[in-house]
Amino acid sequence: MKTWLYAATFVFFVLATPFMAAADSTTDAIAVLKAVKPAAAGSAEARAAVDILAKQGGSALIPLLHGFRDASPLAMNWLRTAFERAAETQIAADGKLPEKDLLEFIHDTQQSPVARRMAYEWLLRQRPELERELIPELLLDPAPEFRRDAVKLLMEDAAATTDKAASSELYQRAMQGAVHEDQVTAVAAALKERGTTVDIRRHLGFLATWKVIGPFDNKDQKGYAVAYPPEEQIDLEKEYTGQLGPVKWQPIGTEDEFGKLDIAKQIQNYKGSLMYFTTAFVSPSDQSLELRLGTPNAWKLWVNGKLVFEREEYHRSSQMDQYRLPVTLKKGENTILLKVCQNEQTQDWAQEYQFQLRVCDPTGAGVLSAASASAARSLNGAN
Repeated sequence: MKTWLYAATFVFFVLATPFMAAADSTTDAIAVLKAVKPAAAGSAEARAAVDILAKQGGSALIPLLHGFRDASPLAMNWLRTAFERAAETQIAADGKLPEKDLLEFIHDTQQSPVARRMAYEWLLRQRPELERELIPELLLDPAPEFRRDAVKLLMEDAAATTDKAASSELYQRAMQGAVHEDQVTAVAAALKERGTTVDIRRHLGFLATWKVIGPFDNKDQKGYAVAYPPEEQIDLEKEYTGQLGPVKWQPIGTEDEFGKLDIAKQIQNYKGSLMYFTTAFVSPSDQSLELRLGTPNAWKLWVNGKLVFEREEYHRSSQMDQYRLPVTLKKGENTILLKVCQNEQTQDWAQEYQFQLRVCDPTGAGVLSAASASAARSLNGAN
């Protein structure tokens, strides 16, 4: 029996030693958490690493927050657990968190927005007045949640201000940071009551001026996979054979404040059809932005001839920023092509045939196309 126990102990020591050696420091333990894979691969090692980090208390907090950079969503869950336990250890030992260090981290906009937010929420438990001290500084922060908080405070202050001019100024400041649909709508309405009109479509970067061609055939939903001529080449002077006869590119636009282009109402709800829309976006430099699309229809999207993303799903719910598509735009004119498909369902809820598309930065702040004579000539007044 003793021989078996000695053997088992030896095997455990041999197997455990590499992990114990790898996780005997904060850096190594965090690396273990970031290495966790799906299907519970590495979870046993991760649990041990969490225990090690939890015992370290305050000294592990900032390294853990830095660990969120480039971490997978799964790894972030482990890092969050380790941070929470280390924070609890620190509070139990010292009664408070290291506020100076955490504030310094929160102000570092190059760090993970998730980690910055978590640090803030833990500090807020410790000192609730921090909201009024810190959040107003973050109106234009790259983390949308901080921007939302800053806008909320400004809206509260504006609503409580009896002086009309001062209230209007506060709402205008709030609009500078507003990127969420509900806040943009509310601030715009408040400013309208005070005599100032907000161009919501422009503020959020919605593309409102397009060229359209169609309908092309999508009976039995077969057209989604068909590369009709606009997918091969965008020639605004060409005429093609469409679903119902010859089709040519035509100008179309929308006055909807959230950029919604309603194909069914503005053109016609051709059942079992598809339409192509194109516009130009002129960028002053090479830059990484997002295209954000909302549509209940099946669709494909290209930028400069390259397929960005596609989704073959009909009549799902539609909302602003339903799809977030990172894109790299080149300096100068960029061509956007969108294919929108309608099927043949006859139910009332299956009649929507529409889309809205905007250009923004990762925070959701709208980005406008630069004025360009070439864009105006090529697409007859692109955004």
